[in-house]
Amino acid sequence: MDLDFTDDQTALRDTLRTFFEKESSTAAVRAAEPLGFDAALWRKVVDLGLAAIAVPEHLGGGGAGFVELAIAAECLGQSLAPVPLIEAAVANDLIASLSDGGSSPDAGSSSSGEPDARLESLTARAVAGEFLATLALRPAPGDLARLVPAGAVADLVAVLRGDELLLLQQPDRGPATPGGAVHNLGALPLADCRIDTEDALVLARGPAAVRAYRRALSRWELLTGAALFGLGSKSLAIGVDYVMQRKAFGVLIGTFQTIQHRLADNAIALDGARLLAYEAAWAQDENLPTADTSATMAFLFAAETAFKTTSEVLHFHGGYGYTLEYDIQLYFRRAKAWSLVAGDSRAAYARLAHRVFGAAQAPAERAG
Repeated sequence: MDLDFTDDQTALRDTLRTFFEKESSTAAVRAAEPLGFDAALWRKVVDLGLAAIAVPEHLGGGGAGFVELAIAAECLGQSLAPVPLIEAAVANDLIASLSDGGSSPDAGSSSSGEPDARLESLTARAVAGEFLATLALRPAPGDLARLVPAGAVADLVAVLRGDELLLLQQPDRGPATPGGAVHNLGALPLADCRIDTEDALVLARGPAAVRAYRRALSRWELLTGAALFGLGSKSLAIGVDYVMQRKAFGVLIGTFQTIQHRLADNAIALDGARLLAYEAAWAQDENLPTADTSATMAFLFAAETAFKTTSEVLHFHGGYGYTLEYDIQLYFRRAKAWSLVAGDSRAAYARLAHRVFGAAQAPAERAG
């Protein structure tokens, strides 16, 4: 495993850092609240081809990999860009792979089982950026997909219900006409999306549907982990800058040993978060059997590290950190919200432990 960037990847990182620093200033982030979506910025992101960068070239995408997407996610996280790049990229990859007919004999059919020519058109429009696609992070138990990220602005929603992976078209939602947003302190365009079984397309059925959905979730995890690392690294930079300006008892608070130690601990943890995120992206590109587990590890560690970092930096600001005038509160709220979209982290840790240790424990339990 070599996680050093190629020349092309380094150029991509430098280009995207410059792009997001220019187009997603903290003023722009504030202006996009409370919905948390900047339609003009989204169009620029689409024009760069970022949302379809991992889609195969023969389907209209960029033909790149998840390492490149992780680079984009990291740059997005550093600037808190109010666009659902991660959700759209994962959904586009999922829809395109299934519409290509490689994952399920039932791909591209209506809910009645009849072939549906709409899927090819919807896929092409999503990859081209005409439609914004997203992924429901929780299986739908009934006729409602709850708290779908980017659900308030998405045209297409991929959701698992039972053993069917469905593609929903949202006629009344899109970047031009957002609707149904659920208020949240993270300023995310979350929404509940209703499932119309008569109009839904079946992307896949049975075990193939569950496998495809789980793989898409793991890709969302690794990319969100990369974004959280970017968020945390920028928060740390804000903290270092602030403690070298603020004085207490006549000296810079950055000279206090306890603050130095906490900053150093956060810097080391963020290095670990970056390593895990890019290792998980590399594992996805190499299609390793450990790819999904690596993605969950990267996500959980980055979520914990980003929140700890932003929380401590906010406290270094004293009471100022909680005020809307200071940028750190923008990072603090999103450090918590971006990870909570996926649900309770304790449940995720339990599932990860079962995935890693469950199979190894089973023989020992039977032997006992």
